Amino acid sequence: MRQVQKKKFPVKLGLILLTYIAFISLGLPDGLLGIAWPSVRGDFHIPLDALGMLLVASTSGYLASGFLSGRLISRMGVGGVLAASCALTGGVFLLYTVVPAWWMMVLLGIGAGLGAGAIDAGLNTYVAANFGEGLMQWLHASYGIGVTLSPLIMTTAINSFQSWRLGYAVVGIAQLALGGGFLFTLPLWTQKPSGAAEATEPSLTDYKTPYLNTLRQPAVWLSLLLFFLYTGAEVSLGTWAYTLLTESRGIPSRAAGLWAGSYWAMFTIGRILAGLYAKKVGIHLLVRGSLLAALTGAALLWWNPSDTVSLVGVALVGFAIAPIFPALVSGTSQRVGPMYAINTIGMQMGAAGLGTATIPGLVGVLADRISLEVVPVCLFVLFAMLVGFYSLSIRLSRNLKPEETKEMRE
Repeated sequence: MRQVQKKKFPVKLGLILLTYIAFISLGLPDGLLGIAWPSVRGDFHIPLDALGMLLVASTSGYLASGFLSGRLISRMGVGGVLAASCALTGGVFLLYTVVPAWWMMVLLGIGAGLGAGAIDAGLNTYVAANFGEGLMQWLHASYGIGVTLSPLIMTTAINSFQSWRLGYAVVGIAQLALGGGFLFTLPLWTQKPSGAAEATEPSLTDYKTPYLNTLRQPAVWLSLLLFFLYTGAEVSLGTWAYTLLTESRGIPSRAAGLWAGSYWAMFTIGRILAGLYAKKVGIHLLVRGSLLAALTGAALLWWNPSDTVSLVGVALVGFAIAPIFPALVSGTSQRVGPMYAINTIGMQMGAAGLGTATIPGLVGVLADRISLEVVPVCLFVLFAMLVGFYSLSIRLSRNLKPEETKEMRE
């Protein structure tokens, strides 16, 4: 027995480390474009709003791979999907460095989105199937490390080497190296790590449920709605907080920038801390408590009796919502049943991407036509809807057939 444990521990530890490195790498591309965009515009002589073309292309690829990831994983395995996806994104970023025309970069953006969506869904599926809620929280916290590092990479490439293409080359090489790591460890991804579910229980990746059967489940559609609304709310405040505080409430730009930045800082801290207590608290209590705290923060931002209360509201929302996305991923099998979970997790990533692409823009349209003060109102409504829909999803989960569900963990 001791020999078996010695054998399994390195496998578990190695895969955990590789998974965390992969999520750091997943965050790297997301912080590049904002820094590179002025230089990209200058090279290709394109207008400011041309950025939307690249965002639409990458989002389309992300949605497609997210929705299809369940089928890909069932055929290629998690390791195979991750290796192929990293190779795809790495290749796309290297091609960014040589394309002579803007339309070519836009087309390549579809490939970048396809790779990112499959990596996101594959990693979330693997961790949800084999590890606990605490590791899921830390997995998503590691994404923030990548988002933090990538602007530094691109800034260095532009300021020291006068080349935005070099920044993409560095990240592209990192992606290819990571893909090689997945390929080298391919046999390990099929093993059940120690500490995962008992061998008598099938893993989520063992189910081969057809997509049509999955799409017939009301609980699945409700779960997709949760991800659509959540990511829309998360990105909306991150996008509009600074503008709201400065242009509508007259807070000095330096203070507003500090507190708007505190939104993401508290967000990262919240995920790190959630990894320590998530298992003890339980998924459902964690999500409910976080949503209610976020609702409180949005109410404070809406109320706005003073600048201090507004700033506290922003920070509170950032800290409160931090555990929600990872907890929703971990609780997928409980909400929809394990036989539908692998397909649902991939579709949830697609729904999250769709929420990110649409809701902040809709909030911006309302703010332009009414007032920036509509931003906290929209946030309050979104979090209230999430509270209601999450409660409904838990009630639906209690009606799942015995073969479709595991014992609910409160």
